[in-house]
Amino acid sequence: MKAYRDMKEISELKALVSLVDEPDERLFAQISSRILSYGADAIPDLEAAWEGTLDTEIQERLIELIHQIQQQEVYAELNNWGMFNYDDLLRGFMIITQYQYPDLDIDKLTREVGHIVQEVYLELNNQLTALEKVKVLNHVFYDINKFAGNTANIQLPENFYLKNLLETRKGNPLSLGVFYLIIARSMRLPIYGVDLPKHFVLAYTDGLNDDPKEDDVLFYLNPFNKGAVFTKNEIDLYIKQLRLEKSEEYYQPCDHRTIIRRLINGLAESYQSAGNHDKSNELLHLLKALDNGKVK
Repeated sequence: MKAYRDMKEISELKALVSLVDEPDERLFAQISSRILSYGADAIPDLEAAWEGTLDTEIQERLIELIHQIQQQEVYAELNNWGMFNYDDLLRGFMIITQYQYPDLDIDKLTREVGHIVQEVYLELNNQLTALEKVKVLNHVFYDINKFAGNTANIQLPENFYLKNLLETRKGNPLSLGVFYLIIARSMRLPIYGVDLPKHFVLAYTDGLNDDPKEDDVLFYLNPFNKGAVFTKNEIDLYIKQLRLEKSEEYYQPCDHRTIIRRLINGLAESYQSAGNHDKSNELLHLLKALDNGKVK
């Protein structure tokens, strides 16, 4: 029975895709809705249809359907991550990268990240002090692997994606900080993100903790400035310069959901500034997937 149902679904999908040229907008909306219900399974047939037509209007319809399905997939993945897999920051970063690069080679990126983790592993040992461990991590991250801040084009959306960061070795404070944090936590170093306004820094704490507070912080790190170490006093000064009221969230470690939310908001603002309002709105919609992912 299962095989019969699968064959029936395959036939129905192919029939639906063949009707994408439907001129009646009301009927086309019904056809589109049914195609979208197939999710990622519909993409190969849609791509084949795109390759098989020279009609630009039909091609645009097919491209839009593929795009909508890809966005549905990213939304579902992010929702699942927020509910069940939020400890895996690398996976969260990859999901956001898949928003722009739906055909992202996950295995390739995972291997690249694993190679950097291995380099750090070979240099670290438990006898080192916290500052010595940071020095080793900084050496591997900035000196050997040449990661650096993209000071020339800091506002470009490309600076937010893991794929671009690994290819160019340049990113903004947020992408560099998130990736630095991923490497550090792979080594079980007690480093956390800090949700500082208009910047993103890291905190080195007195041991790993499910809910670390400001009092647990030994010192702070600036990933955009080669992992430079600084103290709470410099955050005080920074907040004063921005003319903001003090808030505990500017000093204490934040969770991974907050970091990914920050990444999405930053991307949305970047696309908005570039005049790409459609992408900005899509990303703001994507935030809702995290609103539904608060179960601990």
